[in-house]
Amino acid sequence: MADRSLRQRLLVRPGGSVDLGSFDPEETHGRTKDAAGEELAAGLARLEALQERLWASASAPVLIVLQGIDTAGKDGTMRHVMSAFNPQGCRVVGFKVPTPVELAHDYLWRVHQQTPARGEIVIFNRSHYEDVLVVRVHELVGERVWRGRYREINDFERLLTDSGTTIIKLFLYISRDEQRRRLQARIDTPEKRWKFRRADLDEREHWDDYIAAYEEALERCSTETAPWYLIPSDNKWFRNLAVADVVADVLDDLELRLPEAEPGIEEIVVR
Repeated sequence: MADRSLRQRLLVRPGGSVDLGSFDPEETHGRTKDAAGEELAAGLARLEALQERLWASASAPVLIVLQGIDTAGKDGTMRHVMSAFNPQGCRVVGFKVPTPVELAHDYLWRVHQQTPARGEIVIFNRSHYEDVLVVRVHELVGERVWRGRYREINDFERLLTDSGTTIIKLFLYISRDEQRRRLQARIDTPEKRWKFRRADLDEREHWDDYIAAYEEALERCSTETAPWYLIPSDNKWFRNLAVADVVADVLDDLELRLPEAEPGIEEIVVR
């Protein structure tokens, strides 16, 4: 059984303050890289079994929100952790620059259409939080508008949870130095250069602004029904362990059960 205290250590306490400057993105909470392979394998087995129960019982929708500054590891997390899920019951949604049709509606319109059905897991690779992050940093709307969105997002998530959706929000946090190393690795590795855009360097210039935006989003939108988890992500191996552990523990709390088999089926002999 995984150490359930890890989930509590990474929880952003509702109503508390967040100072990312005092948070160590290299923290591993006593885990070691040598033992990481075996522990992650156990975590993935838990996730696989839990998702099978969720899909078979169609008992609850589950929404996983992945957020992080550029190169924080959202894609890597999906590749190494969320791959435990059967694609039949799991969807990944990436929110890009809004289309003209999406811009003709309120900013949550396109998001609500992608929320999970019962028994389904949906992973948001970036999410509605971009409307209090990039929108804020680049001043795409006025301050009065984006400040009002904290309440609107909390109301939206409360609507989902009141309707039975479980929301797991994961912020992958890396240091500025680690981002520099990862960006340089993309440039230096020919098969990874396609991931790099010169605009990534422009965004990096806004590091402090993004950190301030994330701090306020975590403070204002970590609620009792939809809390944030702050994942130290400089060490990719620990990031994967932590995400697997948090998600599995939350799913465990749903007390998922496989449906009852047809009566007498155990006596059937297939010939």
